[in-house]
Amino acid sequence: MLAVKKARKLIQTDPESPAAKVLSALVIALESDQAFPLGQLYTLNFSQFELALEILSEWRLDRYYSSKGRLLDLSLHASELAGEPT
Repeated sequence: MLAVKKARKLIQTDPESPAAKVLSALVIALESDQAFPLGQLYTLNFSQFELALEILSEWRLDRYYSSKGRLLDLSLHASELAGEPT
């Protein structure tokens, strides 16, 4: 979650900057599962672009782990309903 913290700091420091606006839009799109125009990433300088890529990577990893947790919960619930020992 290091990239998310870096982005939060960048956005808090200057929320009106073009980079803050692009990163904010990216995070909102990821959270709401909406489309994001990738061309906006090319308006960022290289370090900000790298930060956006790190956000995407962390977001993907976090989503994988939350999906895995939901699957485990559902599996446990299903085995309880079936009367199987856990």
